[in-house]
Amino acid sequence: MTELEQRCVDAGLKMTGQRRIILQVLETSTDHPSVETVFQRARDIDPSISIATVYRTLQLLNDKDLVQRHAFSEEGHARFEANLEHHHHLIDLDTGDVIEFQHEELELLKRRIADELGYELIDHRLELYGHKKKTR
Repeated sequence: MTELEQRCVDAGLKMTGQRRIILQVLETSTDHPSVETVFQRARDIDPSISIATVYRTLQLLNDKDLVQRHAFSEEGHARFEANLEHHHHLIDLDTGDVIEFQHEELELLKRRIADELGYELIDHRLELYGHKKKTR
């Protein structure tokens, strides 16, 4: 059983065959796929999967905090990823590429800012948007 499947079971979700396929698509994706992309990839594995099943499953997983739903900039559609590790995103505005990164100094700074303002940091998201620097 994969880590995401185990987290689903721990959250009390029934593990159907189609749900397992959707989880597999999410766990193996490196590109933060849209609902339509998840649907297409899942359908390549099992042609009987419907778009409604994908929508319902992604909504359920989002409600249980097992996936993260992103609405990067002006794309006009949601993108998803398995919620397995904490990281941030840098979105290339020219290509639409989403680069995941972690930075320990940034983590310390966020906790310090929350502490100085009198808060315990529970959750957060950070998205950076930019253009690749031109090389000379």
